[in-house]
Amino acid sequence: MSWGSELWDQFDNLEKHTQWGIEFVEKYTKFVKERSEIEINYAKQIRNLSKKYQPKKNSREEEESKYTFCRAFLTTLNELNDYAGQHEVIAENLTAQIISELSRYLQELKSERKSHFHDGRKAQQHIESSWKQLESCKRRFERDCKEADRAQQYFEKMDADINVTKADVEKARQQAQMRHQMAADSKGDYSSYLQKFNQEQNEHYYTIIPNIFQKLQDMEEKRIERLGVCMKTFADVDRQVLPIVGKCLDGMTKASESIEPKSDSKQVVEAYKSGFEPPGDVEFEDYGQAMKRTASESSLSNSREVKEKSTSKSKGKLWPFIKNKNKVTHEKDFSHLPPEQRRKKLQGKIDELNKDIQKEMDQRDALTKMKDVYVKNPQMGDPASVDPRLSEIGQNIEKLQFEVQKFEVSLISPDGSYTEEQNSETQVKANPNPTPPTNPTSTTPEFDDEFDDEETLPTIGTCKALYPFEGHNEGTISVVEGELLYVIEEDKGDGWTRVRRNEDEEGYVPTSYIEVMNK
Repeated sequence: MSWGSELWDQFDNLEKHTQWGIEFVEKYTKFVKERSEIEINYAKQIRNLSKKYQPKKNSREEEESKYTFCRAFLTTLNELNDYAGQHEVIAENLTAQIISELSRYLQELKSERKSHFHDGRKAQQHIESSWKQLESCKRRFERDCKEADRAQQYFEKMDADINVTKADVEKARQQAQMRHQMAADSKGDYSSYLQKFNQEQNEHYYTIIPNIFQKLQDMEEKRIERLGVCMKTFADVDRQVLPIVGKCLDGMTKASESIEPKSDSKQVVEAYKSGFEPPGDVEFEDYGQAMKRTASESSLSNSREVKEKSTSKSKGKLWPFIKNKNKVTHEKDFSHLPPEQRRKKLQGKIDELNKDIQKEMDQRDALTKMKDVYVKNPQMGDPASVDPRLSEIGQNIEKLQFEVQKFEVSLISPDGSYTEEQNSETQVKANPNPTPPTNPTSTTPEFDDEFDDEETLPTIGTCKALYPFEGHNEGTISVVEGELLYVIEEDKGDGWTRVRRNEDEEGYVPTSYIEVMNK
């Protein structure tokens, strides 16, 4: 249905309706804007949440990364961060595709509406002005007609009066004729303008106003259509990110499925395994019989390992309970840790230092090449300018190598500490070929510092020293190359074997420094 034909007389109502339509577009624009702000704030909160629970940059993070459930949680946090990014995309698309577009369209809509109603008011004013002119012509014609009637009546009265002169009668007749002519002229003007007004009125209500109202109707329908497109875009903006959101959720699901309880429980063993053996049985001390010892040791912390003579098998030491009063804890070389954990930490530190050494060596090689270029092409630079940096790098490499050497010494040290004497031990060679090993296969637990208080262990074999070893640390014994010794305790996987020279001298030596002859 056409507004022009059906609503020809509803100019004011159409003006109110189209104004309401514009206000509705403004309201919808505000709605989308608030939705966009919600998406931005939500994304910000999600990102902050993900950042808050990200592991901190410390050694604890490295420990946590070993566990599958920690890695799965980290993956979830990363996926959640990507998920937040999609809500930012929603906000950006809502702003670009709806808010900005509707803001521009509103300006155009207001301008177009103003133009149409301006034309409508102009046409309305014109028809109202024509109507007033028509009314004026009509009133003038009516007035002239009345004046002509009065003039005619006056003439007839004068003509019938015998006492009136002929001149007065003629004058009255002429006056009547003039009034009739004026009335005729007014009638002609009124008739002509009436015809003109009718034409204008017909054009106004059947052409001009319908055209204006049709434009308003087209404008209104476009406004409604534009709103429909925006509402569809509103849904499509969400739908477009669903595949990526789905991938984020799939990533979270995959992370949860990667959790392996058995593997994590195994990591607990790797993380906290000390390398100690469980303590053996505590020997019964019979105070009713003569004792070899002058005093009894009742504390678990002072218990010593005793081997059963009948089976020649050693009973495990009470490593977790032993307190070495002479031992100094060195956090730097991890000597405060149990053997297994100390070995891992030391090896990790050595690997880290070796990487640093390699970086410095790469820089040195690059600078050396640069210096060669300067030597061959002096115009490119002064070769001497590179020397200070090369000297600095050389010093750095020496420092790092010294640190590596210290940690390697600590790795083979029975008590996990570093001394200059230990460093010299690793450098002593019995002969040029073969060279003694630098590291036992693993670290060693603390040694008891008093062998005299223990019962004499039985001999389980003999061995020959392949290299000299200076035992400066507690629990070790010095040997010379080629020396024959008695084996009284086998290597338990920590890289050390307990030997005896005579009844009074015994201690630990690196297993790789001896050759067991027989058992």
